Amino acid sequence: MAGENSFIKVLDKVELAKRSLESEMAYVRRFYKDADFQAAYDAALRLEEISERLALFTRRLPAYTGCPMAGAAVENCMAESIPVEIGFTADGWFALRIPALLPKKSSGSADYIRSFLYPAMRRFFQTQPPVRYRDCVLVYRHVYSRDRPERQKRDHDNIEVNMVSDIVALYVMPDDSPKVCAHYYCSVSGTDDRTEVYVVPKNDFPLWLVTERAMPDKGVKLYETR
Repeated sequence: MAGENSFIKVLDKVELAKRSLESEMAYVRRFYKDADFQAAYDAALRLEEISERLALFTRRLPAYTGCPMAGAAVENCMAESIPVEIGFTADGWFALRIPALLPKKSSGSADYIRSFLYPAMRRFFQTQPPVRYRDCVLVYRHVYSRDRPERQKRDHDNIEVNMVSDIVALYVMPDDSPKVCAHYYCSVSGTDDRTEVYVVPKNDFPLWLVTERAMPDKGVKLYETR
């Protein structure tokens, strides 16, 4: 009965998160109708954090049924609902695009990032030869929707990037220490929120800076191989 008890415990957490989600959603709606946009923004951030916890709980539920295919089925669902684009640019730089902004450091959402990014990277490199960049720059390009108010853009030092860096380094770098790579962060406006990550050899970084200014709204074309 241990498996059944674990299933019920996780299901209870799902129900609790769902109630919190509904309550916070009501606050967001009320604050927005009252034109209290700062309060609406703060409540919307709490709503986002709760929804991420809810997603983590629901992803665990299928495995507790005892079905041996649960893990693979959940990964397939994530691949469809969070389509991470991975590949190489025409200049040979590794790149990935996440169709969302990374969470704030204080939100505790590192597990959420790991849950969809690690399987996506594993699937991509199952059919690709190993890649190792040394003496490189790890670039984070945060793309904000043009509809997003300026005050909602985050400071670079308040964005959770460590989990992404660890996963990227696992597949394309020896590690992400200062001896191997430098870090560069920038923010731009686009049609939709997303996060772009590039691994660029240091000798190519001046070229990346020039290329970045002319990047298309939907991102540069990515190829399966370098």
